[in-house]
Amino acid sequence: MSEALVIGAGPAGLMAAEMLADAGHEVTVADTKPSVGRKFLMAGKSGLNLTKDEPEKSFLEAYNADWLRPILQDFGPTEVMAWAEDLGQPIFTGSSGRVFPKAMKASPLLRAWLARLTAKGVTFHTRWRWTGWAGNAVTFDTPDGVVEKNPSATVLALGGASWGKLGSDGAWTKHFEPQDLHPFQPANMGFKVQWSSHMKDHLGAPLKNIALNGSTRGEAVISAKGLEGGGIYAVSAAVRDGAPFTIDLLPDLSSQDVEKRLRRKRGKDSLSNHMRKHLRVDAAKLALLQEFGRPLPEQPAALAQVIKAVPISHEGPRPMDEAISTAGGLAAQALDGNLMLRRRVGVFAAGEMLDWEAPTGGYLITGCLATGRKAGQAAAIYASR
Repeated sequence: MSEALVIGAGPAGLMAAEMLADAGHEVTVADTKPSVGRKFLMAGKSGLNLTKDEPEKSFLEAYNADWLRPILQDFGPTEVMAWAEDLGQPIFTGSSGRVFPKAMKASPLLRAWLARLTAKGVTFHTRWRWTGWAGNAVTFDTPDGVVEKNPSATVLALGGASWGKLGSDGAWTKHFEPQDLHPFQPANMGFKVQWSSHMKDHLGAPLKNIALNGSTRGEAVISAKGLEGGGIYAVSAAVRDGAPFTIDLLPDLSSQDVEKRLRRKRGKDSLSNHMRKHLRVDAAKLALLQEFGRPLPEQPAALAQVIKAVPISHEGPRPMDEAISTAGGLAAQALDGNLMLRRRVGVFAAGEMLDWEAPTGGYLITGCLATGRKAGQAAAIYASR
């Protein structure tokens, strides 16, 4: 039996560890934090969206990396659902196709998974911070001093560069050649807005039933820092990369319908009251319209166009450490088809440290599980040699 090493105890690392253990290897998992799966547990606070049950073509198109698609075809939504249920966690699929454990949190699933891994002989070490290589040895700073390991295969699953306090701080990049890395960028994040004083009463207000950038339906929140929420995250990559940012306040009505309602007799009503009565626009939406649409057009046709595509001015993404995930990391060309580093034979990589990007909605966890599985299986074959 040979020893295999997994560095990073998130979903990708734990899946790699299981593949190695199932292949008969002695597996050690090392993590820099005092406990494992911290970002996984944080994701569970909002319901732990495991995957998205939808046609394969739509599912694969949510990811920005062609090289990832064969890996997802081997371990996609159907396999993730079976995996969760095999851990004794019943699941359900919401109306949008999003899949959740019925417990609606991560801790029961993580406990069951860790128990299964322990039963398979996997050993866990926490507060072990990876410090790179000394020759071929893998080195760590630990509470007991410097530790060196000489495993038959290593899987790196060190995360991206958001939520550093949970372990994904991107510090691992200093151990790699610059040409093997793509710069980290925030993904699934909000945008900074310097609100005028009239928005003070609306901070924290939700924006429900809106469409972003012409087609994406969702919701958002007006926060003191700017705009955030699921609808914002869905368009955040495009907006980050320079696309215009617009919000349709009335996606269930056409521009013609909005214009027709605006032409109704107004009487002594202010324009805001007129819109509130005939368009049923709530206070938060009206405030957003005033914030970005002033001076509002007098003509109903022109005003309808603004209501259907409010132009959002912003100061760029919120800081990367606040983002749900990151783009960038280890470039595809730095790895072979089995996710092994081209510059370090026997070292594989998985999860968010790889350069791929996907929206929220189950895609992120599935991507981590699938790449962890692929790297673990390839590492097991390599170690057996």
